[in-house]
Amino acid sequence: MNTRILHIATNTFREAVRDRVLYNLIAFALLLTGAAVLVGQISIDIEKLVVINLGLTAVSLFGIVIAIFIGIGLVSKEIDKRTLYTVLSRPVQRWEFVVGKFFGLVGTLVVNTFFMAIGVFAAISFVSWHHALIANDGWVLLALYFIVLEFVIITALALFFSSFSSPLLSAVFTFSLFVIGAFSEDLRGFAKMAHGIAGLLATGISYIVPNFSALNIIDQVAHGHGVAAELIAYNTAYALIYALAVLAGAILIFERRSLK
Repeated sequence: MNTRILHIATNTFREAVRDRVLYNLIAFALLLTGAAVLVGQISIDIEKLVVINLGLTAVSLFGIVIAIFIGIGLVSKEIDKRTLYTVLSRPVQRWEFVVGKFFGLVGTLVVNTFFMAIGVFAAISFVSWHHALIANDGWVLLALYFIVLEFVIITALALFFSSFSSPLLSAVFTFSLFVIGAFSEDLRGFAKMAHGIAGLLATGISYIVPNFSALNIIDQVAHGHGVAAELIAYNTAYALIYALAVLAGAILIFERRSLK
């Protein structure tokens, strides 16, 4: 990573902090702690399962919202403030600006996830203090890793749409792809049963949209089931290749966009 990209990424991270993005951690920690206390009254057999499900789902949803609503403004905000013209007047290429913004937001989300993960493990420890820490808890880290991969794809998508569309439409497009991608496996199942144009259309859409359902192992981890090494390698490669392709599209569009 060259110094210009690193500088843009660092500034993006600082702007996110000034926008109080990371302040949601306090609310999250309070919510998770309160939930841990409440589920403790349900049953000793399922309280840990509920906390893991609740905690990881909260991490995912918080991150998705942050990725979308900050990502859609990464380009438009710079144009509205006219700071983009100042940046590009220096020896900074447009692709460097896009890549720097991408890494800046991803870095913000990684830090966000790190602190929220502390809250998740604190809640798990609270509801299972009378049990020894079992190896299955290590799979929670893997679920968090897959959630970060989701954030990488969402950030690339938000940046892609913001490179040519308004913030409102960018939010709608990105959120729509997230919802469709979350049900991509069901969409593929429907495509196998459908016939004719409907089947072909469903098949095409299911392979174009990001497969977020493959990255969601929250329920599996909550029940203490492991994950195959092949799936870890596949999901990692898939997320990085998909994000890289979308980011390349964003760069291609932004390079040709008229900023006058």
